[in-house]
Amino acid sequence: MTVAIVQFEMTFTRQVYLFVVLFQCLSGQYVRHFLFPEFEMSEPIDPSCLSDLIGHIYDCTIDPALWEPTLHRIKEALGGQAAYLRLDDLSSRSTIITKSAGIDPVWLERQPSLAPEVADILVGVLASGHSMDLPSVASRHLSRAEIDATRYHREWGQPQGLFDYMGLFLMQSPTRLASLEVARHEDAGIFTGREARLGELLVPHLRRAVTISNALDAATIERTRMAETLDMLRLGVVLADEESRVLHANRAAETMMRSGGPVRYGDGRLQAANAAASAEIKAAIGIAARNESEIGKTGLSVRLSSDSKAPVVAHVLPLAKGDIRTRLDPTAVAAVFINSNGEDENKILATSAAFSLTPAETRVLHRVLSGRNVSEAAHDLGVAASTVRTHLDNIFLKTGVSRQGELVRLVARMMPVAL
Repeated sequence: MTVAIVQFEMTFTRQVYLFVVLFQCLSGQYVRHFLFPEFEMSEPIDPSCLSDLIGHIYDCTIDPALWEPTLHRIKEALGGQAAYLRLDDLSSRSTIITKSAGIDPVWLERQPSLAPEVADILVGVLASGHSMDLPSVASRHLSRAEIDATRYHREWGQPQGLFDYMGLFLMQSPTRLASLEVARHEDAGIFTGREARLGELLVPHLRRAVTISNALDAATIERTRMAETLDMLRLGVVLADEESRVLHANRAAETMMRSGGPVRYGDGRLQAANAAASAEIKAAIGIAARNESEIGKTGLSVRLSSDSKAPVVAHVLPLAKGDIRTRLDPTAVAAVFINSNGEDENKILATSAAFSLTPAETRVLHRVLSGRNVSEAAHDLGVAASTVRTHLDNIFLKTGVSRQGELVRLVARMMPVAL
């Protein structure tokens, strides 16, 4: 009778909570250690193992076909049976499993049936402000009975003999969430503090790889056709040595540097017009030359333009190690990818669709992303400045931002992940 009452009291709200804690990342080191002191590592992580994993992760940015074998290596290092990169469409509440390892096709086909519920939960997690930098381990948050009560485990995990789950969050936007999830078989038991720490160390590198893969549109870059392939890219790409000297710049990067854009040559070295951005890029290149495992968040999504201008963002990819990346240029230690497509029509259309902007609001958004102020936008559109302000206020209300700079950053993150 007691068991029946307990099961009855597992309301929908409670199950929502269970999913939240299953996938959420705790905020900050203090919270993690205070609530879960057993999260501390029981054994050290082999630096060579970590370095090898990171190298394979970064190789995926150059050759996307390497994601599957890389996921296999990651799940093996974490003692998992299954791993998959998932892209959640938060607008349609659907999930696409983009890459996987150790999962039978039959079970991959069953994932979409759980997507709407999981998408709702993940939206709540993001809205709650939880950090995306720490792993979420089911057994650290829930009792065995609570895990067994979730639909995700009952219908998907348990039939496969899966016992514990770890989630790593990689990329977010108002309509997209990318994550890597690893599941462990019951024979292996729960994830230990060592695996949790290893997952935490991998997060920034996975995030960098996913972000750059998105910017490259998952294009494979071959050494024999490097210059041709890079010149076909709309984003700027600069290969640099450890002193930030430019070894190669594709056509888009050359145009930026010659036209007084956000990046430029300075005594043969790559520099940004923004001093802080220039310092961060230089620091990231230096770390890439010494030990790519230590790069962390440095050199990832470096804002090159001011908030009032169309967004220009740089990402630094280490190149000094790995058979794949060193093929680009054996003397280069880093590649700097510069995305200057702040006015890309696809981003504007994606934002308009995601937040149900009217045609007039979409036209105003286009001018804002072009760096126009209210008066200039009004002149371009042939309307009063007050009309533009009204449309801009409506855009802020619909998107949930309050400043023009925040709106620019929001739109810059709208493009879906291409893995």
